[in-house]
Amino acid sequence: MNYHRYFAVDREPVETCVIGTGGFGRSFLAQGLRVPRMRARVAVDREAGIAAQALASVGVEPGRIHVCTSPAEARAAFAAGDFVAAGDLAVVIDLPLDVVIEATGHPGAGARHARLALAAGRHLAVVTKELDSVVGPGIARLAAERGKVSSPVDGDQPSLLIGLITWAQTLGFEIIAAGKSSEYDFVFDPATGLLSSNGRTVSAPAMGDLLTLGDRPTAELAAARSQAAAMLPQRAVPDLCELLIVGNATGFLPDRPDLHAPIARISEVPSFLATRAEGGLLAGEQRIDVFHCLRTPDEPSFAGGVFVIIRCHDRETWDMLAEKGHVVSRTGDTAMLYLPRHLLGLEAATSILEIALLGASSGGLAPRPHLDLVTRATRDLPAGTMLDMGGHHHTIDGATGELAPAAPLMPDAPAPFYLAANCRLARAVARGRIVTMADLDISEDSELLTLRRLQDAAFFDPAMTAGRMSEDA
Repeated sequence: MNYHRYFAVDREPVETCVIGTGGFGRSFLAQGLRVPRMRARVAVDREAGIAAQALASVGVEPGRIHVCTSPAEARAAFAAGDFVAAGDLAVVIDLPLDVVIEATGHPGAGARHARLALAAGRHLAVVTKELDSVVGPGIARLAAERGKVSSPVDGDQPSLLIGLITWAQTLGFEIIAAGKSSEYDFVFDPATGLLSSNGRTVSAPAMGDLLTLGDRPTAELAAARSQAAAMLPQRAVPDLCELLIVGNATGFLPDRPDLHAPIARISEVPSFLATRAEGGLLAGEQRIDVFHCLRTPDEPSFAGGVFVIIRCHDRETWDMLAEKGHVVSRTGDTAMLYLPRHLLGLEAATSILEIALLGASSGGLAPRPHLDLVTRATRDLPAGTMLDMGGHHHTIDGATGELAPAAPLMPDAPAPFYLAANCRLARAVARGRIVTMADLDISEDSELLTLRRLQDAAFFDPAMTAGRMSEDA
C-alpha cells in the first residue's frame, strides 16, 4: 500500500491535542514536529508546566510555548501559530482541533476526556488501554452516533495487531492464533546460568537444558521452562488488557483466562501456539495469546511486536518460504507472520491521519464487548481496602486480572479491573475470589461508570440492563 496515495486528501494539516505527555505522549510530540500532514502544537497534562516541559524537551523553542490557563489564552497562542500547554482539556477543547489523543493511562481521567472530546465534536484516539478495556466499544459507538471516530492507535500493540489480523484475513490466511510478545524478554546466558527480565536477574541453570524444542511435547517444555523461571513474573495485566482490546475488535478469544504465555524462542512460537492436534497448546482456533521471548544475550529481540499464526495449506510453498527465513513450525503445519516492533508515538500519525482524513478507525469495523478484564484477589482483602492503581504497569496490589466473557454490571457480576481501580472495597474479598460490583464502594459520579452503563445498555439485553440499573440505584 502506498501511504502517499492513501492519505492524498487536499486540506490543511491535521490539528491534534495530546493529553498525557509521558512516554507515549512525549514521543508523539517529538515525531509530530516532523509529520508533514499533521501538527502537534497542543499538549495537556495534570499540570500545564509538565506539558510545557515535554514540548521543550522535544526541541520546541521555549519562547513559542505558552502556558495557558484560560480558553482565551489558548486561542491567542494557537492563532499566533505557537504551542499551547495546559493543565486541563477544557482549556483547549474549543480550539480548531481535529483529533484528541487520550494518553494519560488513567481510566477515570480518560473517561472525562472522552466525554469532553466527543461533546465538542472532536475525533478521539484512545491510547489509554485501561479506558479502552472498560468502555472502548461504547465510546466507539458514541463517537459514530456523532459522526466522529474513536480509535486505537498505531504504535501500541492492539492497533498494530488488529491491522495484522485484518491483513491476513484479507489475503485469505486461516488464522490459528494472534498475539504479541511480552514487554520484556527472558534473556538467558548459558555461560553463567543467569536469566534476566525487566531489570531482574535470577539463577536458572535448569534453563540450559531447555533452550531448544527438539521433539519434546510443547506442553511439557512450556511447563519445564515456566518452572525454571519461577522466580520471575510470567503474567502481566497490561498484556491481558491489550489483548482484550484486540478480542473486542476481532472476536478472537483467549484459550484460558490468564493466557498460556509460554516462554519460547522466536522460531518456536508457531509450534507452541498451534492447536493440540498440531502439537501445540491451543484447544481451538482464532485464539489470542502472548509469549515471553526467550533468547541469549547475542540474539535479536521480538521487541514487543505482534504476530499471527496461520495454517500452511500448500507444503511446497511453505517449504520454499521456510528456506527464505520465514518462521514455520517443526511440523510444517503452521507459520508465524509478525511485526517485530511497536514504536509508540513515533508511528501514531498513521492512525491520526486515517481518523481525520478518511474518517476511519485503526480498530475493528464494529467493536463489541466480547471480553472483560476482571479482578481476582491474590490475598485476603479486608473491607475498606483501597484498590490503588500504581506502578509503571498500572497494577493493583493484592489483585490480578484475567479475561472473562463480557457481562453487564449487575451486582453479582465481576468488576472490570480498571473500573475497580482506585475504588474502596465495601466488603471483604477472600483470596482467590473474583471481585464483584457489589464488593465495590464506587461513586455514582464516576464518569467511567456512566460510560460503562451506556455501553451495557447499547450491547446487552435491555431487560437485563434495566434490572441491573434499578438494583444499583
